[in-house]
Amino acid sequence: QVQLVESGGGLVQAGGSLRLSCAASGSIFRINAMGWYRQAPGKQRELVARVTSGGNTNYADSVKGRFTISRDNAKNTVYLQMNRLKPEDTAVYFCNAVLLSASANWRDYWGQGTQVTVSS
Repeated sequence: QVQLVESGGGLVQAGGSLRLSCAASGSIFRINAMGWYRQAPGKQRELVARVTSGGNTNYADSVKGRFTISRDNAKNTVYLQMNRLKPEDTAVYFCNAVLLSASANWRDYWGQGTQVTVSS
């Protein structure tokens, strides 16, 4: 079994910063892409940022210049540095990983989510 565990969420004032972490553990052979999604109440889950195993990144337009995604392949961990946070960033943030499990199947795995709340 594979598990993704997020940490780093919390309450912060507008203009502040948070750093999210997500560690993947379990029967993992290889991780391809890792990323962060978020979902606000009444809205669909949306891609925030992702990074491939080769280091290529992409971001939602709404977070470009403010958020930075990175990963530590040796630790199977992905990070999201969030700066200059805005109230509209408030959401539950989910970690995602595309990986090859012990059963030799590629699939998406999801973390349980961590709440980020930005007050004005």
